[in-house]
Amino acid sequence: AAVMPHSALAGDANLLVFPNIDAANISYNLLKTAAGGNIAIGPVLLGAAKPVHILTASATVRRIVNMTALTVADANSER
Repeated sequence: AAVMPHSALAGDANLLVFPNIDAANISYNLLKTAAGGNIAIGPVLLGAAKPVHILTASATVRRIVNMTALTVADANSER
């Protein structure tokens, strides 16, 4: 607020930054397990003009279905 008083951003940030891909993958898997059910949705790129949903080549069927549901919800919310 002190640096950018007219910013539309408010509240706590939900962002994790890691020094390398190994640390990021370890933390991702720990958080996924800690959340219960071993289910993760994402990654989702934020800040683009339109929603962007990313699937890797190793995505499971369950992840594809979850990401499809998220994409449909995003598409319907833009109306």
